[in-house]
Amino acid sequence: MKTIKEKEIFPVNAQAIWDIISDPTNSSWVPTVEEISLEGDVRSFSMEGMGELKEKILKIDHDNKIFQYSAIQTPAPIKHHLATIKISSLENDNCEFSWTTEIEPEIFAEGIHQGMLTSLKELKKLFP
Repeated sequence: MKTIKEKEIFPVNAQAIWDIISDPTNSSWVPTVEEISLEGDVRSFSMEGMGELKEKILKIDHDNKIFQYSAIQTPAPIKHHLATIKISSLENDNCEFSWTTEIEPEIFAEGIHQGMLTSLKELKKLFP
C-alpha cells in the first residue's frame, strides 16, 4: 500500500476552506468533475480520464475540520483507497490543508497524486 501526503498553506482562515471541502457535492475545486450527486453517504461523479466513480463519505467532522472518504466503485481494480483531508488554523488567519491518501495497488498512486495536486491548484484559484 502506498501513502501519499500533500500539505498546502492557504492565506485564508480555516473556515473558508472548510466551507468548500465539507460539502461533498461541491466540485468547484476539482477541475475534471462537473457535477457530483449524493445519495445517503455515497457520492457519485464522472471524472475526466477516470470514468464513473463512487465514494463513500466516512467522516465529516465540523469541529476538527476532518473530511474522510473512500473510493468504493471505480473502473480501475482498486483494492484499498482511503483519503483524509484536515484543515488546521494557523497564525495570521492562515490555514494548513493536509491531504493523505492510501492506495492499493501502488500502480495507481501516481494518478491519484496528480489528481490531488491538480485539485489543490484549483482550490488555490478560489482564494487569489
